Amino acid sequence: MKYCFYFLITILTSQATFVEGQRLSFSFDRDSYHDAKDGRLIVLFSDDETSEPRFQLSDGTETCQAYGMDVEGWLPGANIAFNMESKGYPLLSLEELPKGEYIVQAVFHVYETFHRSDDHIVKLPMDNGEGQQWNKSPGNLYSTSKRIIWDNSSDIHIALDQKMPPIEEPSDTKYVKHIKIRSELLSKFWGRDMYLGAHVLLPEGWGEHKDVRYPLAVFHGHFPADFGGWRTTPPDADLKPVFSERFQVEGYNKIVQQEAYDFYKLWTGPDFPRVLVIQIQHANPYYDDSYAVNSANLGPYGDAITYELIPYIEEKFRGIGEGWARFTYGGSTGGW
Repeated sequence: MKYCFYFLITILTSQATFVEGQRLSFSFDRDSYHDAKDGRLIVLFSDDETSEPRFQLSDGTETCQAYGMDVEGWLPGANIAFNMESKGYPLLSLEELPKGEYIVQAVFHVYETFHRSDDHIVKLPMDNGEGQQWNKSPGNLYSTSKRIIWDNSSDIHIALDQKMPPIEEPSDTKYVKHIKIRSELLSKFWGRDMYLGAHVLLPEGWGEHKDVRYPLAVFHGHFPADFGGWRTTPPDADLKPVFSERFQVEGYNKIVQQEAYDFYKLWTGPDFPRVLVIQIQHANPYYDDSYAVNSANLGPYGDAITYELIPYIEEKFRGIGEGWARFTYGGSTGGW
């Protein structure tokens, strides 16, 4: 699950003196950034050539190896030496990494400095439309995968020569619309422009019955890239079945596509209730969602969603706009 990435990276924290032996150094050039950057440097070792190491870190037995360290004021063109006593996962130290041949890749997770209204100044990774996924966050730097020999002898230099591109926004369709608003409450708290988004599923007949107003169902879960569980076409005929480790089910990908298509047929059928449904995007500098509550760490996300986002959606898409006409449901982070 994507949530596991955040837990794994959290434990990769250590700053200490350098040890003797093989050393790692890193750099990036001005084609990526012209000014100094703060962030988290993550180095990944793998023996799996089927994908980039940055996509292999997980809490499963097939995970690659990762180590991480904080970096402040990294200038373009400057070489930095990796702290060889930095902690890692699943092996805790670089000393434990067996000698041999590896595919290595580095990722620099760029941080911003926030001057918050509570007088705290914090350095954190801003979400850039990806749902707080460090391995594909726009603006992050990474290196081309490189085969190395790890034998505690020759030093290794890695250039972070790639920059993660912007996330492509989903397109509106007849039934699914996408909105994004600047939150006054969150922007004041974080000291910079902050936004909330949502994917809105419109009921059958919404475009034709322009005098009708609708109840609102709010789905709470983790970050949705688009409206999930919705598909207007039958499952792909040539889709190869994939076994789900999580659910221990063969062909789970086919089941997902079939269920999404079945829901579309129900939604547009004659007997299904006509309501608006939204899935909220409220990723923030700490996580892929805010839990939709006010907190000292995150700020007034509960108020921003309740008093800014939901009224905006109800006004734009003809919601009833009353408490009795709102319903909340969800799973995992929204299940409580």
